[in-house]
Amino acid sequence: MRTVSAPARKLEHGRVGESVLRVDAIPKVTGEFAYSSDLFAAGMLWGHTLRSPHAHAEIESIDISEAVSMPGVHAVLTHEDVPGKKLYGLEFADQPVLAINRVRYFGEPVALVAAEHPEQARRAAEKIQVQYQPLEPVVDPERALEQEDLHPERPTEEAGYFNDPRSNVVRTIVIRHGDPDAEGEVSVSGVYELGIQDQAFLGPESGLAVPDGEGGVDVYVATQWLHVDRAQVAPCLDLRPEQVRIHLAGVGGAFGGREDLSMQIHGALLALHTGRPIKIVYTREESFVGHVHRHPARIWMEHRANHDGKLVNVRVRILLDGGAYASSTTAVTSNASSFAQGPYAVANALVETTSVYTNNPPCGAMRGFGAVQVCFAHEAQMDKLAAELALDPVDLRLRNAIAQGDILPNGQRITGSLPVAEVIRRCAALPVPEPEALPRDAIRLPGGAGNVTRGEGVKRGTGFAVGFKNICYSHGFDDYCAARVRLFADASGELGAEVHCAAAEVGQGVTNVILQVARTELELENITLAPHQTATVDSAGSASASRMTWMASGAVQTACRAAREELESRGGSLASGDEVDVERVYRHPQTWPLDPETGQVQGERAHVAFVCSAMKAVVEVDTELGLTRVVWIGTAQDIGRAVNPQAVYGQIEGGTAQGLGLALMEEIQTRDGLITNASFTDYLIPTALDMPPVDAVLVEEPDPDAPYGAKGVGEPPTVVATAAVVAALRDATGLELTRAPVRPDHLAGLTA
Repeated sequence: MRTVSAPARKLEHGRVGESVLRVDAIPKVTGEFAYSSDLFAAGMLWGHTLRSPHAHAEIESIDISEAVSMPGVHAVLTHEDVPGKKLYGLEFADQPVLAINRVRYFGEPVALVAAEHPEQARRAAEKIQVQYQPLEPVVDPERALEQEDLHPERPTEEAGYFNDPRSNVVRTIVIRHGDPDAEGEVSVSGVYELGIQDQAFLGPESGLAVPDGEGGVDVYVATQWLHVDRAQVAPCLDLRPEQVRIHLAGVGGAFGGREDLSMQIHGALLALHTGRPIKIVYTREESFVGHVHRHPARIWMEHRANHDGKLVNVRVRILLDGGAYASSTTAVTSNASSFAQGPYAVANALVETTSVYTNNPPCGAMRGFGAVQVCFAHEAQMDKLAAELALDPVDLRLRNAIAQGDILPNGQRITGSLPVAEVIRRCAALPVPEPEALPRDAIRLPGGAGNVTRGEGVKRGTGFAVGFKNICYSHGFDDYCAARVRLFADASGELGAEVHCAAAEVGQGVTNVILQVARTELELENITLAPHQTATVDSAGSASASRMTWMASGAVQTACRAAREELESRGGSLASGDEVDVERVYRHPQTWPLDPETGQVQGERAHVAFVCSAMKAVVEVDTELGLTRVVWIGTAQDIGRAVNPQAVYGQIEGGTAQGLGLALMEEIQTRDGLITNASFTDYLIPTALDMPPVDAVLVEEPDPDAPYGAKGVGEPPTVVATAAVVAALRDATGLELTRAPVRPDHLAGLTA
């Protein structure tokens, strides 16, 4: 057992498998780290974005004349000033660079301003006169299927998906497995909802765009995928890809919210128009409307089983609200469909998942996307089924745990490493702390510093949850990662190396992983990591989908071995001034798409590999006031092999915090599509006082297909934490609690 809050193990020099000091730890703690909002260039102007105050409206006219004439203003741009393609998008080009004749969400960019001072830019933006004709907003995802299409051109329709003729459909997936009508001896069902969660990174969107004087531009930005940023930016600027260079700036958190563009095109447009560097920094309110969020979901589930607890049939209907534009909604739809049954073997299933366009805030990638929502539902169902059968909830899960050779509802057979039963056992074996005696300090009671109770009416509950998800991209996506290694001899003849990889360091520690792999393979200490950018190396893919450790390790390992081979062919040494320079691309085992009619995989596998996690949570609930306290969390996680064990524990704790937040407090509130709590005053996230001790057990079963056997580790804790915490609340109160987050008014005075 490992307690996350315990002292770190000894830090070694930095090979694979050792706990290594993070290269960015000291500057971040001391405040010396340069985030994207700290960037500066001589002669730079400040950019500002005018955004729509409506969730849905026609634009009748835009008058910029007063804004242009204001002191310090160098440019005011609208959609007419976009020199290239007017639309862009992460997967489908359905989003205008600047609104053309309609706005589809609250906060949609309408115009841009560049000025000498940020206050001048903001004031000029206020003087832009936009005449809107408000339209009825499409805000209920169920009604959206019958209302007028927000995107009548249906941009996702030709992607080979199931043909769903209903209005506003982004994607529908239907998975039929075995006999979807098979009956069991018992049946339980329920409807579950999750609200909109924000990534809530502490560093708001920001960056710097610098014209190169030759028609091109350099963009320094906090992002998760440099090369896809370039692929979207260049066509809108009417430039060749090599004329747009994306550089990774310091990232203040990401969690999926930086996969989509924010200031990249806007800053570059202003920079090329003015011939001056442009800096853009979002306010916190602007950040809430300036990036995608976690998809809210409505999920109906039915579990049919025999009296011995074996699952017979799982039937699921999922509705996801994608908001105004597609972003990664199609991928979230496929993930929700793929993991709706949970990490359990079931011979028969019917899973129907639909995602829709609405005028609500755009949704896309967030840690564990799709798997978080369905885990909340399927784990509530497993507890309900255990109660119906009078079985221990852990025992029920063990009886149905998926294992080697079992077949998923999409037709993929489980191979490689997926120790679900072992993870369940290791988590279940963690000892639960004894209740603290009363009276005790208020800070250790529900309500904390509010000092609202002395423990009267406080009840304790324990919950358990298991979940799993995919690693890397799935369903036939050409997922690859490139790395470049340069070996050289310095003036003294000592051999050194420089590694180039565009893998985005977003706080997860991939910088350490790259250097650890390079030191392991090259057996050198003199290794440096070149800046992450698009100009010097091919794409590394996105820092998402729990893929970056796997993919970057594979790419750097492959490139290092190629460099060593070249070095050995030259006699094993280099003369001063000589160098070896190789670039290699790594690809994981091939995946295949799902059949659009049956949802069955059209080849050997839909997903590269899987990772699972189990979590046990202990909570206290003040049943009169509805206040909660998470007392303790224990977890066991399948990690393949730990490249950097200390970093794994940190990822588990961070992922747990975000799942806890969704369980108890985090939700973007909207009214007719308008966000009403766009600040950290009103949108609450867990603080250090909300986080309990976390006891974590690492289950190491190396994956045979993964470099060094390693799997990604950041998403599984978030996948299971929400389900585990809410399960504990149910145990404490006896309430069904079918919606997350659970608010005090869901609990106060309502115990069963």
